[in-house]
Amino acid sequence: MTIRVLIADDQAMVREAFSVLLGAQPDLAVVAAVEDGAAAVARTAELRPDVVVMDIRMPGLDGIEATRRITADPTSSAKVLVLTTFNLDEYVYEALRAGASGFLLKEASGLELADGIRVVARGDALLSPALTKRLITEFARTGPAARRPTGAAVDRLTSRETEVLVQVAQGLSNAEIATALTVAEETVKTHVGRILHKLALRDRTQAAVFAYESGLVTPGTTA
Repeated sequence: MTIRVLIADDQAMVREAFSVLLGAQPDLAVVAAVEDGAAAVARTAELRPDVVVMDIRMPGLDGIEATRRITADPTSSAKVLVLTTFNLDEYVYEALRAGASGFLLKEASGLELADGIRVVARGDALLSPALTKRLITEFARTGPAARRPTGAAVDRLTSRETEVLVQVAQGLSNAEIATALTVAEETVKTHVGRILHKLALRDRTQAAVFAYESGLVTPGTTA
């Protein structure tokens, strides 16, 4: 199945380079390349891509607000993959809270970008251990004041589901969680699906953010 991709970046050279690199992949098709967040929102509504590759810093409507609007659209199933220079961007955490399915450094290779698109297209989180560590650092910097109230949401989970959620937040894959818990990978997949349903979350990335915001996982916790 071909994955339809929309690129949003204010730099024409970046848009053109990504379009060429991704267009060379047999399972990817670039349906549009736009220069700002407003155009990303409009073209996503029109073209219904599977994945939006979103820059954070753009004139007018930035990538965070564009991500929020795209993921809030109940008629859209598009996943958002945020691109960042990270050492300069201070808003990656907010992008994830806005509904992004993951983020990737702009220095990544074309193959890494293509693989990242495939990861988020199938509903997985793109949170490598190195980037997860930076996410935790940002969470620690913003502190408890940045957390949203979760009410009794955590109480809806079973003890095993809570355990799985914690490991998802620590960046473990289904296979790694299965090994740690000595269960089948399909069982872990079932637990993750139930967690997302009970907490009304879109994907694993939002589950990881929820785990930090609810206090289930704190900076410094290790898998």
